[in-house]
Amino acid sequence: QVQLVESGGGLVQAGGSLRLSCAASGPTSTVSAMGWFRQVPGKEREFVAAVNWRPYIRIYADLVKGRFTLSGDRSTGYLQMNNLRPEDTAIYYCAAGRFDPVSIRESKRYADWGQGTQVTVSS
Repeated sequence: QVQLVESGGGLVQAGGSLRLSCAASGPTSTVSAMGWFRQVPGKEREFVAAVNWRPYIRIYADLVKGRFTLSGDRSTGYLQMNNLRPEDTAIYYCAAGRFDPVSIRESKRYADWGQGTQVTVSS
């Protein structure tokens, strides 16, 4: 089991930027994908972005494409979020899994999750 710890959340005005970090420990070499999801109260967890290592693929949800960027490696992943909007407000989670990349958008495929970090975007 991989342990994940997110950081970097906070309060920002619309149009601003934040960079989330996901520090991974444990058997990270076994991880095939690292994903970011977000959730607001009363709604289902939503896919944001993910990276698959082999083959190397980065995938973004349409709502964040062009604004969010993934970087990093298996030990520390980053989600750079630019031009933030109030609708981006949520708890953001990073997750790690070992599966075929065709399933990379499915939260149920990820075995390991962080505790989440709150992102609040004011208008």
